[in-house]
Amino acid sequence: MTQNYQHVLALVFAIKEINENLQILPNITLGFNLYDSYLNSRWAYRAAMQLVSTRNRFVLNYKCDIQDRVIAIIKGFDSEISYPISDVLGLYKIPQLFYDSAPVMADNTQVPFFYQMFPSETHQFMAILHLLLHFKWTWIGFFTAADVHTEWFVQTMYPVFSQYGICFAFIESCSSFIIANNWEKVQKWWLELYDAPVDKTANVHIFYGDNTSMIVFRWVLSWLKNKPIAQKPKGKVWILTAQMELKSFANKRSWGMQALHGAISVAIHSNELCGFQQFLKSRNPSDVKEDNFIRDFWSYAFDCAVPDSILGNMSMKNCTGEERLENLSEHNFEMMTGHSYSLYNAVYAVAHALHAMYSFNSKSRAVIDGQRIKLQNQQLWELHHFLRRVSFNNSAGDNLSFDKNRNLVAGFDVINWLTFPNQSFHRVKVGRVDPKTPADPVLTIHEDAISWHSWFNQARPLSVCNDDCRPGFRKKKKEGKPFCCYDCTPCPEGMVSGQNDMYDCFKCPDECYPDQDHASCIPKTITFLSYEEPLGIGIATGTFALALITVLVLGTFLKHNDTPLVKANNRNLSYTLLISLLLCFLCTLLYIGRPNNLTCILRHTAVGILYSIAVSCILAKTVTVVLAFMTIRPGSRMKKWVGKRTASYIAVFCSFIHLGICAVWMTTSPPFLDADMHSVREEIILVCNEGSMAMLFSGPAYTGFLAITNFTMAFLARKLPGSFNEAKFITFSMLVFCVVWLSFAPTYLSTKGKYTVVLEIFSILVSSGGLLGCMFFPKCYIIVLKSKMNSKEWLKRGKKSLNK
Repeated sequence: MTQNYQHVLALVFAIKEINENLQILPNITLGFNLYDSYLNSRWAYRAAMQLVSTRNRFVLNYKCDIQDRVIAIIKGFDSEISYPISDVLGLYKIPQLFYDSAPVMADNTQVPFFYQMFPSETHQFMAILHLLLHFKWTWIGFFTAADVHTEWFVQTMYPVFSQYGICFAFIESCSSFIIANNWEKVQKWWLELYDAPVDKTANVHIFYGDNTSMIVFRWVLSWLKNKPIAQKPKGKVWILTAQMELKSFANKRSWGMQALHGAISVAIHSNELCGFQQFLKSRNPSDVKEDNFIRDFWSYAFDCAVPDSILGNMSMKNCTGEERLENLSEHNFEMMTGHSYSLYNAVYAVAHALHAMYSFNSKSRAVIDGQRIKLQNQQLWELHHFLRRVSFNNSAGDNLSFDKNRNLVAGFDVINWLTFPNQSFHRVKVGRVDPKTPADPVLTIHEDAISWHSWFNQARPLSVCNDDCRPGFRKKKKEGKPFCCYDCTPCPEGMVSGQNDMYDCFKCPDECYPDQDHASCIPKTITFLSYEEPLGIGIATGTFALALITVLVLGTFLKHNDTPLVKANNRNLSYTLLISLLLCFLCTLLYIGRPNNLTCILRHTAVGILYSIAVSCILAKTVTVVLAFMTIRPGSRMKKWVGKRTASYIAVFCSFIHLGICAVWMTTSPPFLDADMHSVREEIILVCNEGSMAMLFSGPAYTGFLAITNFTMAFLARKLPGSFNEAKFITFSMLVFCVVWLSFAPTYLSTKGKYTVVLEIFSILVSSGGLLGCMFFPKCYIIVLKSKMNSKEWLKRGKKSLNK
């Protein structure tokens, strides 16, 4: 990987800055050694033992050269080389700093000498989780490069992803030994994977690997491109972990990269370092004699021959010396990657910790020898105390410190990878995930800056198991499928779901009702019988007409006050009856218009009391008629009961009983204004709540008792002779009254809304009109049209017929 040369330059630049900085480690010069393990554990063991041996003398535990004293190890993570180095150097308590991630040791609790210049693996996958939630991707494919990665992810992160509603269509791993040793098996594994009936709706795949697995991945994509497989490796958004970097490799420029266009990766946060570009511009094979890597890199990057270069050959033209690193394209050489940035910070972390340790020790037990501190007198285990607590700002302004698990406290950059047909690429920083943000959002992303693959027509890709359940539907789990896969069932009657993907439907508040699609709640309209609507106008007109007729009848009776017809059967009762009927008609106006507590009280009490007065007056008339005919018998003792006082007492007594019922009602539980939310689906009906149902039925029951008693007595006396016998009229009036109110009950129960109020008004008008018509229209007919019958002679004629 010739591009790893950039890591070397970041290390050299950091050492150079520290040695030139008088504020850090004055009078101390830092040096470095570079070791290549060739991805082999044997070479890794040898390199580790060389570090604790004297230069050029491979004797373990024998170190006499002060200049080569090892202060710390900075390395990338690879299990083939990291574990052997850790086994050896852990015995010496030498600090080991990773500029790459070590997923299987994310907490560092078992290896106390490890420090990661990289946020923990858990933080990295939390950053990926924020990305998935932002784009609403819930149906994901997951690849890992090794079984140990799969095991760690399933145990640690899978429950967290599930908690946030992320499901996995598959979790596949390809062991590292397959990648390293058996290419045919790698080909077969990938071919089976893409030929398998993997759910095609999983348009987002997470690849959890490292740089080695990235090499294999690119090679496989190039190989699969020309294979006749059922499902081509396309139409996917690849999310790459921070360990994976796109690089250009010598002799591998034909490898396909187009499938990775639009990929997103969470990368180690990096920033532009002050002076680093100038440092790079100064690098040249002819000027840097001690750099043994630059010649090979120069030959590869500029495709020209440099003396002593391994990559150079006779067919290449010679380099001119005018080549400059800043002129290279990004896919050949990046000025600063996340890994290089971490390596740079690792050097500074060691330097600051070393500076803090010597500053502390110089106050108590420093040994001064020619103005230089003797490093050999310092114990390496002492450095851990200061390294764990180090905190500083680098030249880019970023603050660096470790958490309790010795992982760097930092965020991630969100990178969008753009690839081109000439195998070059460009990375665009489109966002940032910063867990140190004091408030949401943790993820900051510029979606407009993202370029998706041409397969998606530059629209945001979807990755869900099935389409969202629209408003009006709810989720229903599919048996045998992950919770992200579900059916959509309509909401039951009377319930709604106002958003996509609702698990349950809910009832609307009482003041609302569901629309036809069960998708939203519509406010109900408040209704009552008003004067503005035709029905209210008609009822009010009819009420005033009946009231006017009653007034005319009353006027007629008052005008003919001294005639025998008016005097018969107690004219005061007739006046009282007419006035009560007039008020009954006018009381119906209480039922029209917006009700309130006062009108609710008056509706039930006034009408009830007036009806009891009217029926009591008619009862008194009936009793008067019956007593009058009973007194004609010889020796009858009923003569003392015949007269106006008896009728008045009966009317007053019966009325006061109903008045007492109303008094108890108003005292204990009076009617009040209420709203009927449920009778009519789309309306809130303003109604009067009767309070006590027992008291409500007591009044009508008493009035009904009076009416039935009255009807019975009048029916029995209907055939008694006499010129002005009212028994027949009373019988018909009570019959009409009872029929109206008996038919009212079942009709009322089957009526809804404001029409129940209309029914009440209609019953009041009809029953009152029946009493008015049956009791007074025959008399008015005689008074107005048959005045001869309204005389004493006609009355005497009736008495003679009675005597006969």
